[in-house]
Amino acid sequence: MPIVVDIDVMLARRKMSVGDLADRVGITPANLAVLKNGRAKAVRFATLAALCEVLECQPGDLLRWETEDTAGG
Repeated sequence: MPIVVDIDVMLARRKMSVGDLADRVGITPANLAVLKNGRAKAVRFATLAALCEVLECQPGDLLRWETEDTAGG
């Protein structure tokens, strides 16, 4: 899929665990893992906004587009 999710990058920069982020955003760690690992088919804007608020970042810091060739798909 050409949309790449960079939550790991922001977690490392903020020195935050997946469990802590999930708690603060209000989603389950399993759902956050699906999003983080690029297996999600969609993301609600409310969830994206909550991620940005907690991580103090912009949506573009979490999501980026790559061509099919560079995305490995």
